[in-house]
Amino acid sequence: MATQLLAEFPELSHLSREDLEDILTDPQYFQAIFHTLNQVKQLHQAQADLGLANETIAQNSLAYQEALYKLRSETMDAFNDAKQLEARWKEVEREQKEVYQRFSPQFLLMRLKHATTAQDELSEALATSFVQGSSSDPTGNGKDIDDFVKEFKELRKTYHKRVMWGDRWSTGQVH
Repeated sequence: MATQLLAEFPELSHLSREDLEDILTDPQYFQAIFHTLNQVKQLHQAQADLGLANETIAQNSLAYQEALYKLRSETMDAFNDAKQLEARWKEVEREQKEVYQRFSPQFLLMRLKHATTAQDELSEALATSFVQGSSSDPTGNGKDIDDFVKEFKELRKTYHKRVMWGDRWSTGQVH
């Protein structure tokens, strides 16, 4: 066993057997001899080199820290802006849908039907008003009749045009 020890640690070959036994019994002597061994010195040097390398890496990492914090902040701001724009996009899309809905064929046909009904009611109201007014006006002023006929004719012409457009639309002739 002593030969194996000396083969692995040739630095101990100059020590006597009593010195080797003292190394095993005296911890301070062991430490003094242990730290003089080349393998231990190499391990300590490797450990110191690794420590320096780690320190250099840590300093390099710290040099990037401020830039990374700034980039993180900018990224967070960009993300928040994107979220706001996304919400605005949905709002604009909803508004666009509402606008387009007002120009959809179904909506336009409904508006035409309502306008046709309103035009009919307007012309009928004019006729009713004229009849009620002429029965209370015994003068029979012809100008009033001419004005009424002209206005009534225009209202009915518009009404009939709308009816024709509605009929054409219903039969698929309007695109």
